[in-house]
Amino acid sequence: MNTIDLRSDTVTRPSKGMRKAMAEAELGDDVYGDDPTVNRLQALAAETLGFEAALFVPSGTQSNLVALLSHCERGDEYIVGQLAHTYKFEAGGGAVLGSIQPQPLDFAPDGTLDLTKVAGAIKADDVHFARTRLLCLENTYAGRALPMSYLAEARAFVDVHGLALHLDGARIFNAAVKHGVAVTQVSQHFDTISFCLSKGLGCPVGSLLCGSHELLSRGYRWRKMLGGGMRQAGVIAAAGIYALENNVQRLQEDHDNAERLACGLGEIDELQVNYDAQQTNMVFVDVAEAAVSPLQSWLRERGIIVTARDHMRLVTHLDVAEADIDRVVDACKGFFAGQRQVRGETASAAGP
Repeated sequence: MNTIDLRSDTVTRPSKGMRKAMAEAELGDDVYGDDPTVNRLQALAAETLGFEAALFVPSGTQSNLVALLSHCERGDEYIVGQLAHTYKFEAGGGAVLGSIQPQPLDFAPDGTLDLTKVAGAIKADDVHFARTRLLCLENTYAGRALPMSYLAEARAFVDVHGLALHLDGARIFNAAVKHGVAVTQVSQHFDTISFCLSKGLGCPVGSLLCGSHELLSRGYRWRKMLGGGMRQAGVIAAAGIYALENNVQRLQEDHDNAERLACGLGEIDELQVNYDAQQTNMVFVDVAEAAVSPLQSWLRERGIIVTARDHMRLVTHLDVAEADIDRVVDACKGFFAGQRQVRGETASAAGP
């Protein structure tokens, strides 16, 4: 029985085709700029997203941090969502390593930041304040693809206010596939974009930061300072090339499986399924606190791995097939049917 891991789309294993590409990769020393496979990946990423250049880095966290450090100086500020990855889940790197002040705001339910509130958060040109330099968005946010119209509004907004616009686009290809548009229709609005190879695209490691030649010349220096020089990195860059050439359009399968999962779990009275038209490959499920740990154990015994919490995130990816979705739904139905039976037997034993 195969294991079904729904914790994240970061848990995927390289396919045979990807491993073959990695094994056959032509290599050099990327710190000297002469790894041909890394150079090819960077050129492909830049071309795919419509930028002048791209920089290959080990992780999405480093990619976002390099972007912050390249856009901002000590004492500058970036505006960001309160629950955004760049603010909450990256160990405060911008503040710790760059002395860059974050100004967090609450996300709207659809993952957007209210631009009126953003305008109110921009600091006046005054010696008492940090200089507001950058607005950061996230797409997808909690699995939701940001509305296309909002991206254009955000671009116009930063142009008026003299800010740069960065996208934590870890799953930007999920967003593009969800909207049925070329990824350039999403990326065209941003000055820089970070995207992950190691999530839905199925690579074992790696992210890319896309931007202008000028900005990425600074980014290259920051990457070196942060320990991101990877020498014969073509071994993993080859996986990225394979992913961009083979694994983008298949993301629709993950979205379809997420919808199938949401529909199946929605038939269980004890679960509250949160899934809407903006969702891509994530399903959020509210579970009674008392049932969380027993459900996790029940599923694990059946080869299904989930993260135990009362607001559970289930993520579909290329290692999860349609038949696996049905197995997960059946297992959950079996668990709650057993719970109902126990409650019924307990009530009968208690008597009138």
